[in-house]
Amino acid sequence: MRIIYLLMKIFLNYPLAVYYSRRKMVNSPKQIFGRTIYVSNHASSFMDPLIVAGFNWPSIFFMTRSDVFTTFSKPFMWAAQTLPIYRQLDGKNATKKNDAVFKRCAKILSIGQNLIVFGEGFTDDTFIRRLKPVKKGAVRIGFIALEKMNWKKKVYICAVGCNYSDPKEMRSDLLISYSDKICLNDFKEEYEENPAKVITDLTRRIEVLMQAQISDNRKLELAPLHENIMKITRKGMSFPNFDRKISLLKRWKYSQKLALWLNDDARNQEELATIKSTLEDYNASLEKVKISEQLLFWKKENPTGSRSKEILYLVLMAPFALLGTIHAGIPYLWVKSFTEKTMKRPVFWSSVKLFLGVITIALFNIILLAILYNTIELGVSGWWLILYFFVVIGFTAPVFYDWMTTLKSFKEKGEVNGMNLGELIKEREKVEKDVAMFLGEEFK
Repeated sequence: MRIIYLLMKIFLNYPLAVYYSRRKMVNSPKQIFGRTIYVSNHASSFMDPLIVAGFNWPSIFFMTRSDVFTTFSKPFMWAAQTLPIYRQLDGKNATKKNDAVFKRCAKILSIGQNLIVFGEGFTDDTFIRRLKPVKKGAVRIGFIALEKMNWKKKVYICAVGCNYSDPKEMRSDLLISYSDKICLNDFKEEYEENPAKVITDLTRRIEVLMQAQISDNRKLELAPLHENIMKITRKGMSFPNFDRKISLLKRWKYSQKLALWLNDDARNQEELATIKSTLEDYNASLEKVKISEQLLFWKKENPTGSRSKEILYLVLMAPFALLGTIHAGIPYLWVKSFTEKTMKRPVFWSSVKLFLGVITIALFNIILLAILYNTIELGVSGWWLILYFFVVIGFTAPVFYDWMTTLKSFKEKGEVNGMNLGELIKEREKVEKDVAMFLGEEFK
C-alpha cells in the first residue's frame, strides 16, 4: 500500500465510523489482494471512495476524473493510489490517454491489486436513490489486463452498492453491498471472437447486479414518493425518520422492495397519483407551520412533550462537550466556512468537511498540546499527552457534535410543545392509513 492510502485507511476509519453511526457490510470481500475490479454506484461524490476504502479489507486503486490531477495534487494522488480517467469533455485525446491509463491498470491487476471504478461517472447534485447508466470502461480494463497477462491469471469483476440514508448528514446510516464476483477468464472464447459484444453484454450484466445492490428508482418522477412513503412508514432508509427497533439490513431491503414495487409498470397510475398528491399535501402542511416530520412524530408519540432524556444528557455530558468545543468545535468552524465558500457544489461538502476536518483538528490539537507542554509545567510525560490526544479528543469531538444536536432538538421540542398540533397529527394518522392501504398486505 502506498503511504497516503495507508494513512487514510488507518486514520479515517474512526471518523467515518463516527459519521455513519449505523453501518452494515453485505457480502464484503475478505482478501486484501484479489485482482478484482469493483464497479460501484456514485451516490455521494468523494464520500464513496472514502467509505469503500475505509470499511473494507481489499487494497484498492481508485479511478477518478482527470481534472482533479493538477501539478500540485499529482504526488498526493499517486500516494493515495488514485488514477485519472479522461472524459470526452477533457479534450480530443481522451481516448488515447485512457488507453495509457488502462495499461497501468492492467499492470496493477497483474500483481494482485484491486481497482474500483465508479461506473456511472458522475454524482447527482440532489441525492436520488437510483442507478445511472453504467459505462463500459471497467469491463474493458479487465480484458486488457487479461491480454497483457496472456490469460494466465484470473481477473474478477464485482458490483458494489453504496447505500446512504442521507450522505450529507452526520450520524446517518450506511450499508455497502457486494455482488458475487464474475471471473472474466470464463469469457475468453467469446471475447476473442467478438470483443465489442462481450464488453457490452458484461457491462449490462454488471449494471443489473449493481441495481440489485441498491434502491433503484427507475422512474425519477416517483423518487420523491419513495422517500415520502419511507418517512411515513419509518421502515426504510429515510434519515432521521426510522424505527430504531428495525435493523439496518431490514430497512435497506424494505427500501429496495419499495423501489422495485413502484417501478412496476402494472401499478395503477390513478392510485399512484392520488397517494403522491396526499403525501405532497401533508408535506405542505408541515412546511406551513414550519415543523419537520420527525418532530411531529415525536409529539404524536409523546403527548406530554417530556424532554427529560435531553435534559439528563445535556447536564451529564456538558463537561465533555466543553472539551470537544475546544478540541474540535473551534477548528471545525474554519473547515465548515472554508468548504462551503470554496466548493460550489454542496454534494462535495460532507466528504471534504470530513477529510479536511480530520487533518485540521489533528494539526490544531498537536500545536495546542505542544504549546501547553512547552510553556506550562504539567508534570506529566509526553506519552500522556499522546494518550490524551487519541483517547480524550477522540471521545469528546463526537460528544461535542451530539451535545449541540441534542441542544438544538431540545429547543425545537420546546417550541413544538407550545404549538396546537392536534389537527396536523390527525392528518398524519390519516395519511399513514392511506399509505398502508396503498401498499397493501405485501408491506405490512
